[in-house]
Amino acid sequence: MRRDNGLDLLLLHPPSVYDFREKSIFYGPVSDLIPSSPVFEMYPLGFLTIASYLQERGMNVRIANLAVRMMNEPRFSVPRFLASVRPRAVGIDLHWLPHAHGALEVARVVKEIHPDIPVIMGGLSSTYFHEELIGYPQVDYVLRGDSTEPPLHQLLHSLGDRRALRNIPNLTWKDNGTPQVNPMTFLPPSLDYVDLRPDLIVEMVMRYRDRRSVMPFSGWWSNPTTAVFTVKGCACECVTCGSSKTTCAHLTKRTRPVFRSPASVTANVAAISRLTRSPIFLVGDLLQAGAAHADEVLSALHDAHVPNLLVFEFFDLPPLDFLRRIDASVAHWSIEISPESHDHEVRRAQEGEPSYDNAQLESVLSEALRLRCSRVDVFFMIGMPRQTYQSVQDTITYCEHLFRISDQRLSCFISPLGPFVDPGSRVFENPESFGYRLFAHSLEEHRRLLLEPSWESILNYETQWMSRSELVDATYDAAERLNELKLKYGRITYRRGRQVASRIGAARELRSRLAAKYQQQDDQVLHAGLKADIAKYSESTMCDKRELLWPRHLFNFRLAEIVGIGLRHFFTHGGDVVS
Repeated sequence: MRRDNGLDLLLLHPPSVYDFREKSIFYGPVSDLIPSSPVFEMYPLGFLTIASYLQERGMNVRIANLAVRMMNEPRFSVPRFLASVRPRAVGIDLHWLPHAHGALEVARVVKEIHPDIPVIMGGLSSTYFHEELIGYPQVDYVLRGDSTEPPLHQLLHSLGDRRALRNIPNLTWKDNGTPQVNPMTFLPPSLDYVDLRPDLIVEMVMRYRDRRSVMPFSGWWSNPTTAVFTVKGCACECVTCGSSKTTCAHLTKRTRPVFRSPASVTANVAAISRLTRSPIFLVGDLLQAGAAHADEVLSALHDAHVPNLLVFEFFDLPPLDFLRRIDASVAHWSIEISPESHDHEVRRAQEGEPSYDNAQLESVLSEALRLRCSRVDVFFMIGMPRQTYQSVQDTITYCEHLFRISDQRLSCFISPLGPFVDPGSRVFENPESFGYRLFAHSLEEHRRLLLEPSWESILNYETQWMSRSELVDATYDAAERLNELKLKYGRITYRRGRQVASRIGAARELRSRLAAKYQQQDDQVLHAGLKADIAKYSESTMCDKRELLWPRHLFNFRLAEIVGIGLRHFFTHGGDVVS
């Protein structure tokens, strides 16, 4: 078997904290309502659009989810893996700020093993901290913005050519050690210039004989939830959000959201449905582009006859007639909506003047349940401006009201805002004016926060209404009451409810033990005594993460199509392995 050194770009997804396997950090429930674990092992969808764009232009791209490999394989060695490959360049995502430690450490290891291979960073957090990030010796380039495929293509063709580098949009780089910031001029008016190609995952498995590295998150093979981005940017003004309208205008220079066309959305959905029977999450509120655009998407989906469950996300309340049009257009569907709080004053402080009240929310939820909607998930949050401990508890009381007026297809979830207020958000930029106190401002300060012993001290904020300690208390108290209500109203099984209750109690006790021990002993002593409990009770305390999963199929993947992709790859590439 011939080995071809033709790898143009190796995309690496780091864990939140690089050496999490050796450290004892009580991460808490900050990842309970997302597919990832506290290691934040889910890589951004941008990895797939980058791979699609570059491979269509003749480049070889490989994805390696180091976080998943480190989680699932105790003996997996990042240095040994990196030594086994020699790409022309390495790309590392620093999209979400919880990767501040892992991204920089992985970049450092890359440079130790391959000092001559350029390291490129990208993502929203990279964009915000680009000038600080380029100052680290292990970082050679930073690509700014939320759409970087064409600039990255230019960069890979221009490595080492200083004159060419000056003309690459959105690029921050070093000229003989001096930082250079090129204008941010690549702002595509549409997302249709690149597709999300799920077949690339299959091709990478074949090409590199490596199934484990392309897994989007731990457990994905068993529950392969997928997603299609319908929009980048946002028209909403949530003050803690790093993708709000104001933030995007500052960070990505988008003054308005940019959308994927109805034809492109449907093509991406259809491409996923050919490979898997899994649910497909449409990321972003279709109605932000206007009713006509949303109706076109539904018409295209109707004509495509997609059999998968489609999950629709709403930032604002959809008109009741729009729910009826979904029901007429899609065979299987569910919705997610995030009112954040039942409290009108809290929502006003978080979002600006709320566009709906609770009665209107309940009308929409009732209409969805009257139709064929298979599931309604309602999400609330802890840590917003003007939100007190009592307000959080009153939100749980409101959840009981929703349970009473609905059937078992509706469930509620609540989670703390954590571990960080988003960089670039209005709160991050002007914390005092919103009643917040921040404990970290720079990238380096956040990197260090991630090494704190517990999630209470990792939080980068507190509010004038709740201290960090009170935020933790409010979180566990709310989780305990909501779990009891889910048991009472049949949203979860008795066994699952008892397990969550036990975990909440154990997490509370662990928090007290940690507080006591850190007053007496150093981290190494604590590491030996509490490591197992710390890992165990950093997940599934707000709820059992399985509550977020949709029912599994006996066969999640469409094997005939996957085999077809594999055969086409074999006959095209002759079984070569690229390293």
